[in-house]
Amino acid sequence: MKLGMVGLPNVGKSTLFNAVTNAGAQSANYPFCTIEPNVGIVSVPDPRLDALAEMHHPDKLTPATLEFVDIAGLVKGASKGEGLGNKFLSNIREVDAIVHVVRCFEDGEIIHVDGEIGPKRDIETINLELVFSDLDIVERRIDRVSKAAKGDKKLMPELEMLQRLKAWLEEGNSARGFACDHGEQEIMADIPLLSAKPVIYAANLSEQDFQQPLESHPFYTQVAEIAAAEKAQVLPICARLEEEISDLDPEEKKLFLADVGLAQSGLDRMIQSSYALLGQISYLTAGKQEVRAWTITKGTKAPQAAGKIHTDFERGFIRAEIVSFDDLMACGSMNAAKEKGLVRLEGKEYVMQDGDVVLFRFNV
Repeated sequence: MKLGMVGLPNVGKSTLFNAVTNAGAQSANYPFCTIEPNVGIVSVPDPRLDALAEMHHPDKLTPATLEFVDIAGLVKGASKGEGLGNKFLSNIREVDAIVHVVRCFEDGEIIHVDGEIGPKRDIETINLELVFSDLDIVERRIDRVSKAAKGDKKLMPELEMLQRLKAWLEEGNSARGFACDHGEQEIMADIPLLSAKPVIYAANLSEQDFQQPLESHPFYTQVAEIAAAEKAQVLPICARLEEEISDLDPEEKKLFLADVGLAQSGLDRMIQSSYALLGQISYLTAGKQEVRAWTITKGTKAPQAAGKIHTDFERGFIRAEIVSFDDLMACGSMNAAKEKGLVRLEGKEYVMQDGDVVLFRFNV
């Protein structure tokens, strides 16, 4: 999964990205990897892997990973190529979801590009640039489909949907809020719309505000209201705090978070929110050679899940031996789980569940 971090200048996006990449560098399970200056890979925290490692003492421990991209900054007019607009938009096309960092903190030493803090205005600035870019794409698609529909009336429903979508975008609405049926969703999926991408609004607060009740925070509530209207997620976060803890070892980090009343870091909560946003789950494989988490989409069947490991596993799939992680931990070993009848044999129609510990049987 690839997440693009976006935001106006001076909102804390780079601070948060640096905290994310430092956290990756400190991960014992998966070393931080820099592909280019603005891309980082971090491991997905999963306590189940540690528990399986204690059981199997594997030679290798491999968590699932997420890729974060620090998207180039933008200015008004990005959709028309202003500033770094073209780079900004092309980078967003390549990500699965957007983490939109919104400034919700006051700081006289950090100047806001518009002179004052205004989360609602800032969100609209970026969202409108995405909408303007999408309008251009939809208008070109309408032109192409309308010409083709003259000789093929079957295209008329698509044309009607595109015209409704155009009107929706012209009102300044993001494509992700556009109402359409299942058939229209398939058409939408074929159009590279930026404003259709799922989004997490990361409300960047000061350390002081972050530790206070947020219901009455005027800037945070602006972000929360917009997220609720768009059916998007909102994540309160303090980029400065994340930066402070990113260099700490796991035990020090745990103590630090406990002192400020947090069970998890903002990064961990962001990763979990991203999984939920994109409908992702993890199944697990475990043995002496390796303990590993594999990311799949909810609803994936066993053969396709096996194909994540190797295409031969899917092509020659016979069955899957599966036990839930909780049952395995309760029994203490795979043999004990088998004796209690908790290890199931599942076939090609089995839908994988989060936390399944699995051994695939195949023959090619």
